[in-house]
Amino acid sequence: MTPHQFQKARPKPIRVLCVEDHPLMRVGITTMISRQHDMQTVAAVSTAEEALPLALSLSPDIMLVDLRLPKMSGQDLIRTLAKEAPLVRTIVLTMYQGDEDIFRALEAGAVTCLLKDSLADELVEVIRAVARGERPRPPAVERALVERSTHESLTVRELEVITFIVKGLRNKEIAARLGITEETAKAHVKNIRAKLGVNDKMSIIPIVVRRGIVHLE
Repeated sequence: MTPHQFQKARPKPIRVLCVEDHPLMRVGITTMISRQHDMQTVAAVSTAEEALPLALSLSPDIMLVDLRLPKMSGQDLIRTLAKEAPLVRTIVLTMYQGDEDIFRALEAGAVTCLLKDSLADELVEVIRAVARGERPRPPAVERALVERSTHESLTVRELEVITFIVKGLRNKEIAARLGITEETAKAHVKNIRAKLGVNDKMSIIPIVVRRGIVHLE
């Protein structure tokens, strides 16, 4: 085989677009990808607003998306990509281990999730697997999804109430914000406590933060 024929026979590299707002993490990921013989970074940006037009114009094979991005969130970016660029496969990179974070990312359209403390070898192998059309589930992701399946689902209204509980609002204040009676607000809090398995209102906060239902800014 001539050098020219060999060059033509080589498969195309996996084209990766990285969306990560932490500069050191972004540089680390792109450096790792550049060392792989079968991958290349087509762009590396810090916001979803930058990433979306690039995804549409560059058509990368894989997008690595941080969930916690400024302004437009990673989940919203993934949801938009699923509609506007359905051939782009997204892998979520997150520092959060909460089952709700992972579930919402997959529900939005991500192929899989990886925790940011994963080994570099695991990330490149997951990129290759997703590029082949697979849906790998790392053990930490699988555990989170199994855990979530054991919990009762929270309604949209209950999620709204939880955001106000985390902000320290009393039932009367929550009722005023939502345009409901104080008794209705109390009933929502009671239902939330029952679903989360806690005995008092303040015990709701550490559980919803741990699970990724809400995040403390």
